Amino acid sequence: MRTLTTQCCIAGGGPAGIMLGYLLARQGVEVIVLEKHGDFFRDFRGDTVHPSTLQAFSEMGLLDSLLQRPFQKSERIGLSVEGEMFPVADFRHLDVVAPFVAMMPQWDFLDHISDAGRALAGFHLMMSAYAVQYTEDAGRVTGLEADTPDGRVQIRAALTVGADGRGSELRAQSGLPVKDLGAPIDVFWFRLPRDAGNATATLGSISRDGLLVMINRGDYWQCALPFPKGADAVMRAAGLEAFRARVARMEPQLAAVTGDIRSWEDVKLLSVQVNRLTTWWTDGLLFIGDAAHAMSPVGGVGVNLAVQDAIAAARILGPPLRENRLTTEHLAAVQKRRAWPSRMTQSAQVLAHNAVLVPALTANTRIRPPFALRLLRWFPALRQLPARAVGLGVRPKHWNPSLDRQA
Repeated sequence: MRTLTTQCCIAGGGPAGIMLGYLLARQGVEVIVLEKHGDFFRDFRGDTVHPSTLQAFSEMGLLDSLLQRPFQKSERIGLSVEGEMFPVADFRHLDVVAPFVAMMPQWDFLDHISDAGRALAGFHLMMSAYAVQYTEDAGRVTGLEADTPDGRVQIRAALTVGADGRGSELRAQSGLPVKDLGAPIDVFWFRLPRDAGNATATLGSISRDGLLVMINRGDYWQCALPFPKGADAVMRAAGLEAFRARVARMEPQLAAVTGDIRSWEDVKLLSVQVNRLTTWWTDGLLFIGDAAHAMSPVGGVGVNLAVQDAIAAARILGPPLRENRLTTEHLAAVQKRRAWPSRMTQSAQVLAHNAVLVPALTANTRIRPPFALRLLRWFPALRQLPARAVGLGVRPKHWNPSLDRQA
């Protein structure tokens, strides 16, 4: 078996793993990032890049080049209740360099970070490399083994990071306790053509037929239809025509294009999880992103929480990794810094599940707009509150260029 040696090995080439690898390399740390696929092209992944993330990219000197890639700008979002439109959030008043949500395909987002990483001597990205298991010596994690097109590779590292998502193999191997908060919904994702004359805001439509989320992606809508967990078999059994008719009733502007859903192969199931590790680390091993705290799609915050984890971890771990003085206290400090924001965000998502989504998805009569939505319509200044909660989140992280050694 071929053996490689590095200071930090990161399993998972999603937003958390790629960003952490890049920021550690900026500090002069040798990093290997493993991505199990041959490219980043995955449809129906989190594509919302929030103002907090755009602000951090500005601080890294990456924002201008990021915004050269294809994206759609959402400065406001609204919600339609039984055909009546309500404004919800207005990001334009946030005190950030980019007061909007950038709707960008995740493959472009990840390509941008990895391209910046390849300009650094210490950044090494291995594609089609699947982290199989971590290795140990005297109770301490010493690296991992990965399957690659050229055979199995052993990577020795002072720190191994599990950023391999909610289905993390490394997390399962660790046996660290997981607290499951429960998720009463699953989601169907699909896309439908978008006419240039359609509304440009990101929309949600609630009616007695349920909730439909529409994300503007230029020439198409990326749509999400949540439903009570486990009900996908019932919906499939009712037939594709009934599904198309339901979508058309929920959003009449889509009625003419629902025929683009030609089979159930065009509808992807996301099984929603909301859980978290009670301890994110053990000696030589740390988990971040969805591997540490699986998020609901509510609020579209997953990418941004992952990036925030990576920034916090890089700031704490970079100097001790570079100077070969990493201890478990540093790993504990990462969790201490990021556990509270992730808990608060998950609590808000669970509240949204139970107080908004489940009642909307199980209603058999006409939905009445909540009074809070009417307040947001009557008092525009109030729209800054949900904009701040969604756009900036809890305890947003910043990058300090003084940390750079190889920028």
